Amino acid sequence: MMTFDTATERFLILLDWGVLTEQQLRAAETTAIARGIELERALIREFGVPRRILLQALSGYYNCPFVEYDEKMPIPPELLSGLDGERLSMSQWFPIIRDGDTVVIAANNPEDRTVLDEVRKYIKAERYEFWVALAEDIQWFIQDFLHAKPGHLIGTERTGLAFWRNTMAHWRTRLACYRNDLAKGRTGLAFLRWGLGFIAISDTLMRTHKFGSMFYFYWIMMAAGFFFVIFGLSNYLKIRKSRMRPPEHHTLVEVTSATVHFLENYHFIENTGAEISTKGTMLARLGDFLADHCTILYPSPSSRERTHLARERNVLAGQRTVAACYRTIYARARTGLAFIRTGVSFSSVGFGLMHYFGFSLLTVFDSMLVIAGILMITDGILWYMPVRKEQSEIPRCPVPE
Repeated sequence: MMTFDTATERFLILLDWGVLTEQQLRAAETTAIARGIELERALIREFGVPRRILLQALSGYYNCPFVEYDEKMPIPPELLSGLDGERLSMSQWFPIIRDGDTVVIAANNPEDRTVLDEVRKYIKAERYEFWVALAEDIQWFIQDFLHAKPGHLIGTERTGLAFWRNTMAHWRTRLACYRNDLAKGRTGLAFLRWGLGFIAISDTLMRTHKFGSMFYFYWIMMAAGFFFVIFGLSNYLKIRKSRMRPPEHHTLVEVTSATVHFLENYHFIENTGAEISTKGTMLARLGDFLADHCTILYPSPSSRERTHLARERNVLAGQRTVAACYRTIYARARTGLAFIRTGVSFSSVGFGLMHYFGFSLLTVFDSMLVIAGILMITDGILWYMPVRKEQSEIPRCPVPE
């Protein structure tokens, strides 16, 4: 049998298991040396050897348990205090478990005396137990579990992503509350329309039928109209003056933009190659910007796929947040248009009654219709005009396949 170096001898058992031939193992060794990578990586990438098989081979060689990278592993923060990521990366070891007075160390070479000396230097414990791990897994441990300060929830990028999903969910809930307030305002407007309608009808009937048994009924209808007006106006003013009143248009857009800024920390995409025309408003540009981040990656190890899927969920949550902002803005527009439409109608009715019947004591009610209509038109314009600046099209982000 041909001789192999020490790194390759660890996998000679693969020949006995029939996983590889001697020629394939030699070819993998040559590939690893030529490309400057670990032999195990060449066996996985170039020769399709399952990771679990390599771990079983290493476990048998070193006569110790093996461990795979798992971003959900609850590594005690005190084990990570003072660790030097670069040093661990060169020596290929990482602390993973504390069991009483024993600390379990994941190492690519559990028999390396240099690794033991470093472990004693950085980790204080009475006993140490070494488990073998692939070099790539140790790098993932270092990258994930040392990216935040010890003492915090660390070890998973998904913790930060979950935080931002909660932040966006809170903002969407607040936007839904704003839309509810707008719906209550439109409900109050409906009562106001009914009341002004009763006033206009009773005013007309009293002018055309000045005498008769129904004359008192017209006054009752007038009183009912005033009741509806007062009821609807009070409900609307409560929304107008409440602490939960819908914020200004620019505030909605700016807070929505701040809510999805997680992309700057978790998505590093320089150029996707997609050409998107520049939109005229901030919210539209923000919606198109999210499209560049709609990609699902399939990294190694497979457990890392969960993190990338978490990133994808955050992008989709960002799209829902932008869409919720659009819905809220257009709810403002609908409320303003409803006021303008109602105001124009009743102003026209008031002017029509004054022109047709002339001036009399009942002209006071005609004037009330005109004044109410003008106020509603003014208020509706204040609701609607800021929204008018938004582009009509909502950016449509592609759904990842």
